[in-house]
Amino acid sequence: MTMAGPQHAVIEVTDAKMSFGAVKALDGITLAIQPGECVGLVGHNGAGKSTIVNVVNGGLTLHEGRIALGGQPVDKYNVKVARDHGVRCVFQELSLCPNLTVTENTRIIHSSLSGWGWRKRASSVVRAKLDEIFPGHHIQVGALVGDLTISEKQMVEIATAFSEIAQKVRLVILDEPTSSLDASLAAQLLKYVRAFIKTGGSVILISHILGEILSTCDRIVVMKDGKVVAARPSPEFTEHSLVESMGSVVKGPSARPVRDISPGTPVLSAARRREQGLPFRAHKGEIIGLAGLGGHGQTETLTDIYLRHSGNWLREQTPKVAFVAGDRRLNGVFPLWSIIKNMSISHLADLSTKGLIHRQDEMKLVETWKAKIEVRTKNVENTILSLSGGNQQKVLFARALATRADVVLMDDPTRGVDIGTKQEVYSILRSEADKGRTFIWYSTEMDEICLCDRVYVFNNGAIVAELKGDEVTEKNILAASFMGAAA
Repeated sequence: MTMAGPQHAVIEVTDAKMSFGAVKALDGITLAIQPGECVGLVGHNGAGKSTIVNVVNGGLTLHEGRIALGGQPVDKYNVKVARDHGVRCVFQELSLCPNLTVTENTRIIHSSLSGWGWRKRASSVVRAKLDEIFPGHHIQVGALVGDLTISEKQMVEIATAFSEIAQKVRLVILDEPTSSLDASLAAQLLKYVRAFIKTGGSVILISHILGEILSTCDRIVVMKDGKVVAARPSPEFTEHSLVESMGSVVKGPSARPVRDISPGTPVLSAARRREQGLPFRAHKGEIIGLAGLGGHGQTETLTDIYLRHSGNWLREQTPKVAFVAGDRRLNGVFPLWSIIKNMSISHLADLSTKGLIHRQDEMKLVETWKAKIEVRTKNVENTILSLSGGNQQKVLFARALATRADVVLMDDPTRGVDIGTKQEVYSILRSEADKGRTFIWYSTEMDEICLCDRVYVFNNGAIVAELKGDEVTEKNILAASFMGAAA
């Protein structure tokens, strides 16, 4: 009788330690990923998830610790070694080149696609993988990436990571892969992940949507302050116990307050889009959700409203609207600026006299909002890119809320934000709305849409349904999402 040999981990990181100045990003972490398993990696923003991911993909070199591949120690581990071993990564901050086509981006990621006919081979590979993961995607591989929506860019990056060209794909790290995907696309991806696992592949899944972690992963590793604080099979966790392991105060779902918003003159209104569907209106003190499948006009509606009410190049001292961008890398952060400058840029009229900024007032504003929304940094003079993705999003959120704008437009503002911060954000929104502020909120998360007072559902660029009060349910939103645009 022949006995199978011991199964070695695809990658094993032992006693990993890394520090950035006084901050311990990793404090003795040990993590092993076995063939044929999906490992969920959870924790608050700044817990060390991005750091350990960058160690696994070869982007960071450990200060202390060891790395083994297939049971064999590796002395000099880097990106090339990782890729040669079949390690791929889909970052929360997408890495595609916007001025190149989908096919050309595939060539950059897979350098072995060379020689005569590489373009045809690359097109065939990425098209086939898109069809396999996201059937019915409608993405043209000859299109410029810069012309794609953020969800389409996410789909392309995922497809290229799972594509096999020269090396077998052994481990794919998915960092918030569904943060810009609607519910149907997210379901397609997670279904593919389970199929990939059954073939012997491995996945590290990072997501703040705990339902995805619990339903998809075989094992869950919880991180806090650079350490692993819990690691066990998924069935041993509930959403409640998982949140507790992360160190959050668990708050049960609260009922949406039934509020009688006066139907008086809207603070904002817009005609029917494309001369189809329903008109848009927003009243003082409302939280309005924009729902429907991704890419059906929600972001365009927010952009149109913002441009209509802030088109003057000279910023008003009391702006009509403020905007929280969903694609922070493209439309949100100033990557070369400090945290303090990124947060205060919308408040210069209040912070300056005759063109000179009052440094003390600027610091007071930033420190107030840093504490209120818990931006994890010891020094706001650090560059914005020193923060995790979720903490960068907090800065953008604070930038908008600290203005005196009566209306705040939000394009999926909690993408990549941990559950504890989300609860605080929801509380702030409701408190500000009770004071008369209006929020217009596009979200890809159904739980967030169901917190709104009124919801407009989009399909094919037009508003096809308006739901309010007790009508705002997941069932009704999904049903309206697949309706044809009203005439």
